Amino acid sequence: MSKRKILVIEDEPDIRELLVHHLHREGHRVLAAGDGFSGLEKARKENPDVVLLDLMLPGMDGIEVCRRLKADPVTRGVSVVMLTAKAEETDVVLGLGLGADDYVPKPFRVKELMARLQAVLRRGAIVSEEAAADAIVRGRIVIDPSRHQVRVDGVDVLFTATEFRLLAFLAQHPGRVFSRDQLINRVLGHMAIVTPRNIDVHVRALRAKLGEEREAIETVRGVGYRFRVEER
Repeated sequence: MSKRKILVIEDEPDIRELLVHHLHREGHRVLAAGDGFSGLEKARKENPDVVLLDLMLPGMDGIEVCRRLKADPVTRGVSVVMLTAKAEETDVVLGLGLGADDYVPKPFRVKELMARLQAVLRRGAIVSEEAAADAIVRGRIVIDPSRHQVRVDGVDVLFTATEFRLLAFLAQHPGRVFSRDQLINRVLGHMAIVTPRNIDVHVRALRAKLGEEREAIETVRGVGYRFRVEER
């Protein structure tokens, strides 16, 4: 099994220690949490490859943890394997419907769990390669739509959802000029009430966050905006 970062969210100390022990033996970097709230915090901070998630957690159950992981742009790309003592099929179906990748019922055999984990890691690697192929690369700016992620000169930069859509759209059409009305219709659609002047505000925010790459967004006076064509 390739070595990855694994987060174990399990409230039963014996099971948590067992999982941590065997994952360490496989050579993985392992993080652990005993409840849903601290597990979410570690997931956002550490960005693990896989979360082993118990469904029966105190305070916040595993279904809600999974829901929040998949709703957060920072963690939605993390694979989730559910550990459940529940026999009800509806819990499994709900978890998988929220975006979990697999489930393992308790009590489980360690070898089976490791095999299932390996399969999830393998699938995640394939998805990552496909996402990388779909990434928009414009000089020192790399935009990954699947992860809602932008890197500028190798550093992650956070954008709002509107800013991200605007940047990605312009970067997908380098050199092409779009009017403010076109950007409203083609990028923002009917999401919100937006005026042409709002587009100017979003562009200013984009440029501020792009830093030294701010000139990638060019103003065409009297027309609108375009993404700079890279010099060769």
